[in-house]
Amino acid sequence: MATSNNSAQADVAISRDNAVTKQDEILVFVLQGGGALGSYQAGAFDVLERSGAEPDWIAGISIGAINAALIAGNAPGDRVQALRAFWDEVSSSIVFGPPLPGLAIRTAFNEASAASSALLGIPGFFKPRYPPSYVLPASSPDILGYYDTSPLRATLERLIDFDRLNNGETRVSLGAVNVTTGNFHYFDTADMRLGPEHIMASGALPPGFPPVEIDGEWYWDGGLVSNTPLQYVLDRDCEHDMCVFQIDLFSSRGPLPDTIFDLSEREKDIRYSSRTRLNTDVAKARQKERRAMHRLLAKLPEDFQDDPDAQLLREASNDASVTVVHLINRRKAWSRDSKDYEFSRKSVNERWEDGVRDARQTLDHPNFRNRHKPGISIEVLDLCRGD
Repeated sequence: MATSNNSAQADVAISRDNAVTKQDEILVFVLQGGGALGSYQAGAFDVLERSGAEPDWIAGISIGAINAALIAGNAPGDRVQALRAFWDEVSSSIVFGPPLPGLAIRTAFNEASAASSALLGIPGFFKPRYPPSYVLPASSPDILGYYDTSPLRATLERLIDFDRLNNGETRVSLGAVNVTTGNFHYFDTADMRLGPEHIMASGALPPGFPPVEIDGEWYWDGGLVSNTPLQYVLDRDCEHDMCVFQIDLFSSRGPLPDTIFDLSEREKDIRYSSRTRLNTDVAKARQKERRAMHRLLAKLPEDFQDDPDAQLLREASNDASVTVVHLINRRKAWSRDSKDYEFSRKSVNERWEDGVRDARQTLDHPNFRNRHKPGISIEVLDLCRGD
């Protein structure tokens, strides 16, 4: 696997004494989709692994699914190297930076880089389909996209040990949407064996990428329905205390657009942030109710313990303690709506370093270091709001 001398790797100085989880907590990573922005998640994981974090469960969508598979499909100690190999490869077309400093120059550089991605594709990821789908007669759904994603399959097969991915050491859940039913669906190693096709299905964003067939059904990118898999994690595990690192690539908060060119970026941020804070607020309320049910059921007289209504409530009750640690990739002054397909080496490395900085700041923050497992519902820690 390729390596890099990127300062994001050399500058991490987190001690393994900096504990990530409390006693009896399982560690969960929730990875949002966001294309080229996904190197932010890789940088955050770089710091978390150096702090001694070994995830028990990773849930991802789109590029978050790719990062999840790269982590779970490699041994501890090799995971950052696998992430670096992937992000070095997809950023290998433009390894130079803007010729001059300045906001206008940097914005123009990023826009040119994104245009190159759209016209020429990305190494190890996707390439323009030839002949284009729109000049072909109706045929198989697997050509219904502007790009051919077969390079991604080859990359995944090269960088991921699928036996390790499926061995149960780290649970992996990848979100996708069924094209014909419109229903959200998760491919989960707790229920099935995952292969490259499940990862690709989670990231098959139309109309650029074609749907992926799995067991006779066709799937698109899960971000079309929800770009953040937190609710799935909370719904599927009602027993374990959890520390959840939710690593988002789009920020729900942002400035009022100044010009017509800012509108598309703000709209994309709102759409793909998936109402993150609303979701966590709803989850907090639901978890509070579940824990109240659990306590109430424990107070029932013996005669009511086997009552059908009590049994139904017991299935919905939950006494788990959940801490959600929020890391969010923040908007850059020079970014535009093309930022999720702008794969220059400079931008990829900057986002990696941003993930390193935010993860380090969070792990070193007194509110994280001195936290206690919440006693009533869910506690949300967002400790990097100062940007």
